[in-house]
Amino acid sequence: MAFLKFIVITFLVLYLLRLILRLIFPMVLKSMFSKVQRQAENQARQAQGQARQQDSKPEGSITIDYMPPQTKGGKTDKLGDFVDYEEVK
Repeated sequence: MAFLKFIVITFLVLYLLRLILRLIFPMVLKSMFSKVQRQAENQARQAQGQARQQDSKPEGSITIDYMPPQTKGGKTDKLGDFVDYEEVK
């Protein structure tokens, strides 16, 4: 008899948990999605603000944010030997 009582109580507890999860889980997901959406909107606003700051420079002004290092070239020794040739007809 105790085994049957255990089975019934277990079944009721699992059924109640299932009901509660059906009610609570969508609310939790909704709050998580809204939080992520707010964060994405804040990041988009910040990106727009930075773009506006860059656009606020006067027209015609030139700024260079990054200039890659220039290699010193002009060494012809590495090119090899120059061979004169004549075209034979």
